[in-house]
Amino acid sequence: MTKNSEYSSARGFRVHSYAREDATVMECHGKLTAENAPLLKSEVREMIPNHRRIILDLKEVPLMDSSGLGTIVGLYVSARTCPCAFELMNANQQIRELFGISNLLSLFEPAGRHGGRMV
Repeated sequence: MTKNSEYSSARGFRVHSYAREDATVMECHGKLTAENAPLLKSEVREMIPNHRRIILDLKEVPLMDSSGLGTIVGLYVSARTCPCAFELMNANQQIRELFGISNLLSLFEPAGRHGGRMV
């Protein structure tokens, strides 16, 4: 059974979710900033207890600020306590640099020890 859902903010940020055989994918579209981070947080956090693996696809996210970073790290911590694997994919160079500057890239490296991953 495949379920597709889409959620939007007033600022044009969208989150589209769909089920794959092995995970739930949350596709983000738009800038992940302080105005839009609460939407991502609320939509993903409610899915964590009911899923074994969530992949956050950042392919359509051109920019992320510190609020977006904090939201992703908070979701990672929430997922880890369930346990639910929480992974990132398709992060652009700016997002990777933001994780690197804040010493958080290791949480999402492919060899991550705690169930996180950045592909």
